[in-house]
Amino acid sequence: MADSQNGLKRRVMRAWLGFWVPVKLFFRKADAAQLLLGGYLFYMLAGWGLLSLPIAQATPVSSLDNLFIASSAVSTTGLVTVDPGSSYTLFGEIVILLLIQLGGIGYMTFGSFLVLSLSHRWTRFRETVTRAAFPLPSDFDAAAFIRRVVYFTLAVEAIGALLLWPMLAGAGVDNALWSAIFHSVSAFCTAGFSLFPNSFEDFTGHAGIVLTLSGLSYLGAIGFIVMTTIFERLTRKRDSLGFTSTVILSVTVKFAIGGTAILFIVEPSIAGLEPAERLLAAFFQVMTASTTVGFNTVPIGNLSMAILMVMFLLMVFGASPSGTGGGLKSTTFAALVGLMRSVFKRRDTITYMGRELSEDRVHQASVSFGFYFLVLATALFALFLTELDAPFEQVVFEAISALGTVGLSMGLTGDLSTLGKLIVIVLMLIGRVGILTFGLAIVARDRNAPDRRDDELVM
Repeated sequence: MADSQNGLKRRVMRAWLGFWVPVKLFFRKADAAQLLLGGYLFYMLAGWGLLSLPIAQATPVSSLDNLFIASSAVSTTGLVTVDPGSSYTLFGEIVILLLIQLGGIGYMTFGSFLVLSLSHRWTRFRETVTRAAFPLPSDFDAAAFIRRVVYFTLAVEAIGALLLWPMLAGAGVDNALWSAIFHSVSAFCTAGFSLFPNSFEDFTGHAGIVLTLSGLSYLGAIGFIVMTTIFERLTRKRDSLGFTSTVILSVTVKFAIGGTAILFIVEPSIAGLEPAERLLAAFFQVMTASTTVGFNTVPIGNLSMAILMVMFLLMVFGASPSGTGGGLKSTTFAALVGLMRSVFKRRDTITYMGRELSEDRVHQASVSFGFYFLVLATALFALFLTELDAPFEQVVFEAISALGTVGLSMGLTGDLSTLGKLIVIVLMLIGRVGILTFGLAIVARDRNAPDRRDDELVM
Protein backbone atom coordinates (compact mmCIF):
# COMPACT_ATOMS: atom_id res chain seq x y z
CA MET A 1 0.00 0.00 0.00
CA ALA A 2 2.79 2.42 0.95
CA ASP A 3 4.64 1.67 -2.30
CA SER A 4 1.53 2.33 -4.37
CA GLN A 5 0.93 5.63 -2.55
CA ASN A 6 4.54 6.68 -3.09
CA GLY A 7 4.22 5.77 -6.77
CA LEU A 8 1.06 7.87 -7.05
CA LYS A 9 2.81 10.81 -5.37
CA ARG A 10 5.73 10.54 -7.78
CA ARG A 11 3.39 10.46 -10.79
CA VAL A 12 1.48 13.50 -9.50
CA MET A 13 4.76 15.32 -8.87
CA ARG A 14 6.04 14.54 -12.36
CA ALA A 15 2.75 15.71 -13.89
CA TRP A 16 2.88 18.92 -11.85
CA LEU A 17 6.48 19.60 -12.82
CA GLY A 18 5.67 18.83 -16.43
CA PHE A 19 3.01 21.54 -16.28
CA TRP A 20 4.73 24.09 -14.04
CA VAL A 21 8.26 24.14 -15.49
CA PRO A 22 7.16 25.25 -19.01
CA VAL A 23 4.80 27.84 -17.47
CA LYS A 24 7.56 29.22 -15.24
CA LEU A 25 9.96 29.33 -18.19
CA PHE A 26 7.35 31.18 -20.27
CA PHE A 27 6.85 33.85 -17.61
CA ARG A 28 10.60 34.35 -17.29
CA LYS A 29 11.21 34.81 -21.00
CA ALA A 30 7.94 36.37 -22.21
CA ASP A 31 7.59 40.08 -22.84
CA ALA A 32 4.54 42.14 -21.86
CA ALA A 33 2.59 41.41 -25.06
CA GLN A 34 3.13 37.66 -24.74
CA LEU A 35 2.12 37.75 -21.08
CA LEU A 36 -1.15 39.46 -22.00
CA LEU A 37 -1.87 36.92 -24.71
CA GLY A 38 -0.98 34.01 -22.41
CA GLY A 39 -3.05 35.43 -19.56
CA TYR A 40 -6.22 35.82 -21.59
CA LEU A 41 -5.73 32.37 -23.09
CA PHE A 42 -5.38 30.91 -19.58
CA TYR A 43 -8.64 32.51 -18.40
CA MET A 44 -10.46 31.23 -21.49
CA LEU A 45 -9.33 27.69 -20.74
CA ALA A 46 -10.15 28.04 -17.03
CA GLY A 47 -13.63 29.33 -17.90
CA TRP A 48 -14.04 26.45 -20.33
CA GLY A 49 -13.29 23.99 -17.52
CA LEU A 50 -15.76 25.60 -15.12
CA LEU A 51 -18.56 25.80 -17.70
CA SER A 52 -18.01 22.13 -18.53
CA LEU A 53 -18.92 21.11 -14.97
CA PRO A 54 -22.40 19.52 -14.63
CA ILE A 55 -23.28 22.08 -11.93
CA ALA A 56 -22.89 24.87 -14.52
CA GLN A 57 -25.26 23.47 -17.15
CA ALA A 58 -29.05 23.61 -17.11
CA THR A 59 -29.14 21.60 -20.35
CA PRO A 60 -26.32 19.56 -21.92
CA VAL A 61 -23.84 21.84 -23.73
CA SER A 62 -21.09 20.48 -25.96
CA SER A 63 -17.45 20.94 -25.02
CA LEU A 64 -16.81 23.17 -28.05
CA ASP A 65 -19.78 25.39 -27.22
CA ASN A 66 -18.52 25.76 -23.65
CA LEU A 67 -15.14 26.84 -25.00
CA PHE A 68 -16.85 29.26 -27.37
CA ILE A 69 -18.92 30.85 -24.58
CA ALA A 70 -15.88 31.12 -22.27
CA SER A 71 -13.82 32.71 -25.05
CA SER A 72 -16.62 35.11 -25.90
CA ALA A 73 -16.99 36.11 -22.24
CA VAL A 74 -13.29 36.71 -21.56
CA SER A 75 -12.92 38.62 -24.83
CA THR A 76 -16.12 40.57 -23.96
CA THR A 77 -17.49 39.81 -27.42
CA GLY A 78 -20.97 38.42 -26.81
CA LEU A 79 -21.24 36.04 -29.75
CA VAL A 80 -23.01 32.90 -28.52
CA THR A 81 -23.65 29.48 -30.00
CA VAL A 82 -26.17 28.60 -27.27
CA ASP A 83 -28.54 30.78 -25.25
CA PRO A 84 -26.75 31.55 -21.94
CA GLY A 85 -30.00 32.29 -20.10
CA SER A 86 -31.49 28.83 -20.69
CA SER A 87 -28.39 26.70 -21.17
CA TYR A 88 -26.59 27.48 -17.90
CA THR A 89 -27.54 27.39 -14.24
CA LEU A 90 -27.05 30.30 -11.85
CA PHE A 91 -23.56 28.96 -11.16
CA GLY A 92 -22.78 28.94 -14.87
CA GLU A 93 -24.11 32.48 -15.27
CA ILE A 94 -21.94 33.64 -12.37
CA VAL A 95 -18.90 32.06 -14.05
CA ILE A 96 -19.75 33.88 -17.28
CA LEU A 97 -20.17 37.16 -15.40
CA LEU A 98 -16.79 36.78 -13.66
CA LEU A 99 -15.12 36.03 -16.99
CA ILE A 100 -16.73 39.14 -18.47
CA GLN A 101 -15.51 41.25 -15.54
CA LEU A 102 -11.96 39.92 -15.79
CA GLY A 103 -11.92 40.40 -19.54
CA GLY A 104 -13.53 43.82 -19.42
CA ILE A 105 -11.05 45.62 -17.20
CA GLY A 106 -8.07 43.38 -17.92
CA TYR A 107 -6.96 40.19 -16.23
CA MET A 108 -3.97 41.90 -14.57
CA THR A 109 -6.02 44.74 -13.14
CA PHE A 110 -7.60 43.02 -10.14
CA GLY A 111 -4.33 41.29 -9.23
CA SER A 112 -2.44 44.57 -9.36
CA PHE A 113 -5.21 46.28 -7.38
CA LEU A 114 -4.98 43.65 -4.61
CA VAL A 115 -1.19 43.93 -4.51
CA LEU A 116 -1.41 47.72 -4.19
CA SER A 117 -4.13 47.48 -1.54
CA LEU A 118 -2.36 44.88 0.61
CA SER A 119 1.34 45.64 0.21
CA HIS A 120 1.51 49.03 -1.56
CA ARG A 121 4.30 47.56 -3.74
CA TRP A 122 4.39 48.44 -7.42
CA THR A 123 6.99 46.56 -9.44
CA ARG A 124 8.56 47.35 -12.77
CA PHE A 125 6.97 44.16 -14.13
CA ARG A 126 3.44 45.29 -13.26
CA GLU A 127 4.15 48.74 -14.65
CA THR A 128 5.23 47.25 -17.99
CA VAL A 129 2.29 44.85 -18.31
CA THR A 130 -0.22 47.52 -17.23
CA ARG A 131 1.02 49.89 -19.94
CA ALA A 132 0.79 47.07 -22.47
CA ALA A 133 -2.80 46.32 -21.42
CA PHE A 134 -3.76 50.01 -21.17
CA PRO A 135 -2.01 52.32 -23.66
CA LEU A 136 -1.50 55.36 -21.42
CA PRO A 137 -0.13 58.86 -21.95
CA SER A 138 3.39 59.22 -20.56
CA ASP A 139 2.24 61.56 -17.75
CA PHE A 140 -0.18 58.97 -16.27
CA ASP A 141 0.67 57.28 -12.96
CA ALA A 142 -0.03 53.61 -13.75
CA ALA A 143 -0.51 52.57 -10.11
CA ALA A 144 -3.03 55.35 -9.42
CA PHE A 145 -4.70 54.54 -12.73
CA ILE A 146 -5.27 50.90 -11.69
CA ARG A 147 -6.97 51.98 -8.46
CA ARG A 148 -9.27 54.37 -10.31
CA VAL A 149 -10.16 51.73 -12.90
CA VAL A 150 -11.38 49.30 -10.24
CA TYR A 151 -13.22 51.90 -8.13
CA PHE A 152 -14.85 53.48 -11.17
CA THR A 153 -15.86 50.12 -12.65
CA LEU A 154 -17.50 48.82 -9.48
CA ALA A 155 -19.27 52.15 -8.82
CA VAL A 156 -20.68 52.50 -12.35
CA GLU A 157 -21.79 48.86 -12.51
CA ALA A 158 -23.53 49.17 -9.12
CA ILE A 159 -25.35 52.34 -10.18
CA GLY A 160 -26.32 50.72 -13.48
CA ALA A 161 -27.75 47.67 -11.68
CA LEU A 162 -29.76 49.87 -9.30
CA LEU A 163 -31.22 51.78 -12.25
CA LEU A 164 -32.06 48.66 -14.27
CA TRP A 165 -33.56 46.67 -11.38
CA PRO A 166 -36.92 48.49 -11.01
CA MET A 167 -37.31 48.90 -14.77
CA LEU A 168 -36.76 45.20 -15.47
CA ALA A 169 -39.05 44.28 -12.56
CA GLY A 170 -41.72 46.60 -13.93
CA ALA A 171 -41.39 44.95 -17.33
CA GLY A 172 -42.14 41.57 -15.78
CA VAL A 173 -38.63 40.09 -15.97
CA ASP A 174 -38.05 37.12 -13.64
CA ASN A 175 -35.20 37.48 -11.11
CA ALA A 176 -35.01 41.18 -11.97
CA LEU A 177 -32.20 41.95 -9.51
CA TRP A 178 -29.86 39.28 -10.88
CA SER A 179 -30.78 40.27 -14.42
CA ALA A 180 -29.98 43.91 -13.61
CA ILE A 181 -26.58 43.02 -12.15
CA PHE A 182 -25.71 40.73 -15.06
CA HIS A 183 -26.70 43.19 -17.77
CA SER A 184 -25.09 46.16 -16.00
CA VAL A 185 -21.71 44.39 -15.91
CA SER A 186 -22.20 43.08 -19.44
CA ALA A 187 -23.01 46.58 -20.72
CA PHE A 188 -20.15 48.42 -18.99
CA CYS A 189 -17.64 45.75 -20.08
CA THR A 190 -19.15 46.00 -23.60
CA ALA A 191 -19.62 42.23 -23.54
CA GLY A 192 -23.11 42.07 -25.04
CA PHE A 193 -24.06 38.90 -23.16
CA SER A 194 -27.78 38.82 -22.42
CA LEU A 195 -29.96 36.45 -20.42
CA PHE A 196 -32.75 37.11 -22.93
CA PRO A 197 -32.80 34.87 -26.04
CA ASN A 198 -33.33 37.82 -28.42
CA SER A 199 -31.12 40.34 -26.58
CA PHE A 200 -33.21 43.51 -25.97
CA GLU A 201 -35.58 43.29 -28.94
CA ASP A 202 -38.53 43.19 -26.51
CA PHE A 203 -37.49 46.62 -25.15
CA THR A 204 -37.12 48.57 -28.41
CA GLY A 205 -39.28 51.45 -27.19
CA HIS A 206 -38.35 51.34 -23.49
CA ALA A 207 -36.37 54.58 -23.23
CA GLY A 208 -35.23 53.97 -19.64
CA ILE A 209 -33.64 50.59 -20.30
CA VAL A 210 -32.23 51.61 -23.68
CA LEU A 211 -30.63 54.81 -22.40
CA THR A 212 -29.27 53.17 -19.23
CA LEU A 213 -27.60 50.43 -21.25
CA SER A 214 -26.29 53.04 -23.68
CA GLY A 215 -24.82 55.14 -20.87
CA LEU A 216 -23.08 52.12 -19.32
CA SER A 217 -21.70 51.04 -22.69
CA TYR A 218 -20.39 54.48 -23.60
CA LEU A 219 -18.73 54.87 -20.20
CA GLY A 220 -16.92 51.58 -20.75
CA ALA A 221 -16.06 52.12 -24.40
CA ILE A 222 -14.70 55.68 -24.30
CA GLY A 223 -12.08 54.37 -21.92
CA PHE A 224 -10.54 54.93 -18.54
CA ILE A 225 -8.18 57.61 -19.87
CA VAL A 226 -11.13 59.91 -20.48
CA MET A 227 -12.66 59.13 -17.09
CA THR A 228 -9.34 59.82 -15.36
CA THR A 229 -8.76 63.13 -17.14
CA ILE A 230 -12.35 64.28 -16.46
CA PHE A 231 -11.90 63.42 -12.76
CA GLU A 232 -8.59 65.26 -12.58
CA ARG A 233 -10.08 68.21 -14.44
CA LEU A 234 -12.97 68.42 -11.96
CA THR A 235 -10.58 68.19 -9.00
CA ARG A 236 -8.35 70.84 -10.63
CA LYS A 237 -5.36 68.56 -10.98
CA ARG A 238 -5.40 69.31 -14.72
CA ASP A 239 -5.88 72.49 -16.67
CA SER A 240 -7.52 70.69 -19.62
CA LEU A 241 -8.79 67.32 -20.70
CA GLY A 242 -5.72 66.66 -22.80
CA PHE A 243 -5.40 65.90 -26.47
CA THR A 244 -6.16 62.16 -26.28
CA SER A 245 -9.40 62.60 -24.34
CA THR A 246 -10.49 65.45 -26.61
CA VAL A 247 -9.96 63.32 -29.72
CA ILE A 248 -11.80 60.34 -28.19
CA LEU A 249 -14.82 62.42 -27.19
CA SER A 250 -14.88 64.24 -30.54
CA VAL A 251 -14.80 61.06 -32.65
CA THR A 252 -17.32 59.29 -30.37
CA VAL A 253 -19.83 62.14 -30.60
CA LYS A 254 -19.42 62.43 -34.38
CA PHE A 255 -19.99 58.70 -34.84
CA ALA A 256 -23.04 58.77 -32.56
CA ILE A 257 -24.74 61.74 -34.23
CA GLY A 258 -23.78 60.91 -37.81
CA GLY A 259 -24.58 57.21 -37.53
CA THR A 260 -27.93 57.80 -35.81
CA ALA A 261 -28.97 60.29 -38.48
CA ILE A 262 -28.08 57.87 -41.29
CA LEU A 263 -29.92 54.92 -39.72
CA PHE A 264 -32.95 57.04 -38.88
CA ILE A 265 -33.25 58.31 -42.46
CA VAL A 266 -32.09 55.34 -44.53
CA GLU A 267 -32.88 52.06 -42.73
CA PRO A 268 -36.20 50.60 -44.03
CA SER A 269 -36.63 47.96 -41.27
CA ILE A 270 -37.34 50.64 -38.65
CA ALA A 271 -39.31 52.97 -40.93
CA GLY A 272 -42.64 51.70 -39.60
CA LEU A 273 -41.90 52.65 -35.99
CA GLU A 274 -43.18 55.80 -34.34
CA PRO A 275 -40.66 58.69 -34.75
CA ALA A 276 -39.49 58.62 -31.11
CA GLU A 277 -39.12 54.84 -31.08
CA ARG A 278 -37.47 54.93 -34.49
CA LEU A 279 -34.92 57.48 -33.25
CA LEU A 280 -34.28 55.36 -30.15
CA ALA A 281 -33.76 52.23 -32.26
CA ALA A 282 -31.39 54.03 -34.66
CA PHE A 283 -29.38 55.49 -31.78
CA PHE A 284 -29.12 52.16 -29.96
CA GLN A 285 -27.85 50.24 -32.99
CA VAL A 286 -25.21 52.91 -33.67
CA MET A 287 -24.25 52.85 -29.99
CA THR A 288 -24.03 49.06 -29.84
CA ALA A 289 -21.78 48.89 -32.92
CA SER A 290 -19.49 51.80 -32.04
CA THR A 291 -19.01 50.77 -28.39
CA THR A 292 -18.72 47.10 -29.47
CA VAL A 293 -21.22 46.15 -26.74
CA GLY A 294 -23.21 43.91 -29.09
CA PHE A 295 -26.74 44.29 -27.71
CA ASN A 296 -29.54 44.88 -30.20
CA THR A 297 -33.13 46.10 -30.06
CA VAL A 298 -33.93 45.28 -33.71
CA PRO A 299 -32.99 42.10 -35.63
CA ILE A 300 -29.54 42.63 -37.16
CA GLY A 301 -30.32 40.21 -39.98
CA ASN A 302 -33.04 42.59 -41.24
CA LEU A 303 -30.72 45.57 -41.74
CA SER A 304 -30.14 46.75 -45.30
CA MET A 305 -26.77 46.33 -47.03
CA ALA A 306 -26.20 50.09 -47.01
CA ILE A 307 -26.59 50.23 -43.23
CA LEU A 308 -24.39 47.16 -42.81
CA MET A 309 -21.58 49.18 -44.41
CA VAL A 310 -22.10 51.89 -41.79
CA MET A 311 -22.06 49.23 -39.08
CA PHE A 312 -18.77 47.85 -40.44
CA LEU A 313 -17.09 51.26 -40.02
CA LEU A 314 -18.49 51.74 -36.52
CA MET A 315 -17.48 48.24 -35.39
CA VAL A 316 -13.91 48.74 -36.59
CA PHE A 317 -13.25 52.26 -35.25
CA GLY A 318 -15.90 53.03 -32.63
CA ALA A 319 -14.31 52.13 -29.27
CA SER A 320 -11.35 53.87 -27.64
CA PRO A 321 -7.98 52.90 -26.12
CA SER A 322 -7.73 51.80 -22.48
CA GLY A 323 -11.44 51.01 -22.45
CA THR A 324 -13.52 47.85 -22.50
CA GLY A 325 -14.34 47.94 -26.23
CA GLY A 326 -12.50 46.30 -29.11
CA GLY A 327 -11.61 47.17 -32.68
CA LEU A 328 -8.99 49.57 -34.02
CA LYS A 329 -10.08 52.43 -31.73
CA SER A 330 -11.18 55.98 -32.41
CA THR A 331 -7.67 57.38 -32.00
CA THR A 332 -6.43 55.13 -34.81
CA PHE A 333 -9.19 56.55 -36.99
CA ALA A 334 -8.09 60.10 -36.09
CA ALA A 335 -4.46 59.35 -36.91
CA LEU A 336 -5.37 57.83 -40.28
CA VAL A 337 -7.58 60.82 -41.12
CA GLY A 338 -4.68 63.13 -40.24
CA LEU A 339 -2.33 61.08 -42.41
CA MET A 340 -4.65 61.14 -45.43
CA ARG A 341 -5.21 64.87 -45.04
CA SER A 342 -1.48 65.59 -44.91
CA VAL A 343 -0.84 63.55 -48.06
CA PHE A 344 -3.69 65.14 -50.00
CA LYS A 345 -2.63 68.64 -48.95
CA ARG A 346 1.06 67.87 -49.57
CA ARG A 347 2.11 68.74 -46.03
CA ASP A 348 5.30 67.59 -44.35
CA THR A 349 3.60 67.30 -40.98
CA ILE A 350 0.61 65.22 -39.92
CA THR A 351 -1.99 67.04 -37.84
CA TYR A 352 -5.40 66.42 -36.33
CA MET A 353 -7.53 69.04 -34.61
CA GLY A 354 -4.67 71.50 -34.95
CA ARG A 355 -2.11 69.30 -33.17
CA GLU A 356 0.87 67.68 -34.82
CA LEU A 357 0.94 63.90 -34.47
CA SER A 358 4.20 62.12 -33.72
CA GLU A 359 5.65 59.91 -36.42
CA ASP A 360 5.65 56.96 -34.00
CA ARG A 361 1.89 57.22 -33.35
CA VAL A 362 1.09 57.45 -37.05
CA HIS A 363 3.26 54.40 -37.72
CA GLN A 364 1.41 52.47 -35.02
CA ALA A 365 -1.96 53.46 -36.48
CA SER A 366 -0.88 52.47 -39.99
CA VAL A 367 0.55 49.13 -38.86
CA SER A 368 -2.57 48.37 -36.79
CA PHE A 369 -4.79 49.18 -39.78
CA GLY A 370 -2.75 47.04 -42.16
CA PHE A 371 -2.37 44.08 -39.80
CA TYR A 372 -6.07 44.23 -38.87
CA PHE A 373 -7.12 43.74 -42.49
CA LEU A 374 -4.46 41.08 -43.06
CA VAL A 375 -5.87 39.07 -40.14
CA LEU A 376 -9.43 39.74 -41.29
CA ALA A 377 -8.69 38.68 -44.87
CA THR A 378 -7.01 35.47 -43.65
CA ALA A 379 -9.96 34.67 -41.39
CA LEU A 380 -12.47 35.35 -44.16
CA PHE A 381 -10.57 33.07 -46.52
CA ALA A 382 -10.74 30.28 -43.94
CA LEU A 383 -14.41 30.91 -43.10
CA PHE A 384 -15.41 30.89 -46.76
CA LEU A 385 -13.83 27.42 -46.99
CA THR A 386 -15.63 26.10 -43.90
CA GLU A 387 -19.02 27.85 -44.21
CA LEU A 388 -19.84 27.00 -47.82
CA ASP A 389 -23.59 27.56 -47.55
CA ALA A 390 -23.47 30.82 -45.55
CA PRO A 391 -24.32 34.09 -47.34
CA PHE A 392 -21.32 36.33 -48.09
CA GLU A 393 -22.49 39.29 -46.00
CA GLN A 394 -23.19 37.10 -42.97
CA VAL A 395 -19.67 35.65 -43.00
CA VAL A 396 -18.07 39.10 -43.37
CA PHE A 397 -20.25 40.55 -40.61
CA GLU A 398 -19.46 37.62 -38.27
CA ALA A 399 -15.69 37.97 -38.79
CA ILE A 400 -15.65 41.74 -38.28
CA SER A 401 -17.86 41.37 -35.22
CA ALA A 402 -15.56 38.73 -33.70
CA LEU A 403 -12.31 40.56 -34.44
CA GLY A 404 -13.75 43.79 -33.07
CA THR A 405 -15.19 41.93 -30.02
CA VAL A 406 -18.58 43.41 -30.96
CA GLY A 407 -20.86 40.41 -30.61
CA LEU A 408 -23.49 41.38 -33.15
CA SER A 409 -24.53 38.64 -35.55
CA MET A 410 -26.81 38.26 -38.53
CA GLY A 411 -27.76 34.80 -37.26
CA LEU A 412 -24.74 32.79 -38.38
CA THR A 413 -23.06 32.05 -35.03
CA GLY A 414 -25.22 29.10 -33.98
CA ASP A 415 -24.90 27.50 -37.43
CA LEU A 416 -21.09 27.67 -37.64
CA SER A 417 -19.23 24.45 -38.34
CA THR A 418 -16.72 23.07 -35.84
CA LEU A 419 -13.80 24.66 -37.71
CA GLY A 420 -15.81 27.86 -38.13
CA LYS A 421 -16.31 28.11 -34.36
CA LEU A 422 -12.59 27.59 -33.75
CA ILE A 423 -11.72 30.34 -36.26
CA VAL A 424 -14.12 32.76 -34.55
CA ILE A 425 -12.65 31.84 -31.14
CA VAL A 426 -9.18 32.80 -32.40
CA LEU A 427 -10.55 36.07 -33.80
CA MET A 428 -12.17 36.92 -30.46
CA LEU A 429 -8.90 36.25 -28.62
CA ILE A 430 -6.97 38.45 -31.03
CA GLY A 431 -9.57 41.18 -30.72
CA ARG A 432 -9.42 41.19 -26.91
CA VAL A 433 -5.63 41.25 -26.72
CA GLY A 434 -5.54 44.00 -29.33
CA ILE A 435 -4.43 43.69 -32.93
CA LEU A 436 -1.09 45.47 -32.41
CA THR A 437 -0.35 43.65 -29.13
CA PHE A 438 -1.14 40.33 -30.79
CA GLY A 439 1.31 41.11 -33.59
CA LEU A 440 3.99 42.00 -31.05
CA ALA A 441 3.31 38.78 -29.14
CA ILE A 442 3.66 36.39 -32.08
CA VAL A 443 6.47 38.06 -34.04
CA ALA A 444 9.98 37.62 -32.71
CA ARG A 445 11.74 40.89 -31.91
CA ASP A 446 14.46 41.82 -34.41
CA ARG A 447 17.46 42.88 -32.37
CA ASN A 448 19.64 43.56 -35.42
CA ALA A 449 19.54 47.08 -36.83
CA PRO A 450 19.30 47.36 -40.65
CA ASP A 451 22.58 47.85 -42.50
CA ARG A 452 21.44 50.94 -44.36
CA ARG A 453 18.32 52.87 -45.23
CA ASP A 454 16.70 52.28 -48.62
CA ASP A 455 14.84 55.32 -49.89
CA GLU A 456 14.01 53.86 -53.32
CA LEU A 457 10.80 52.13 -52.28
CA VAL A 458 7.84 54.10 -53.62
CA MET A 459 4.68 54.01 -51.47
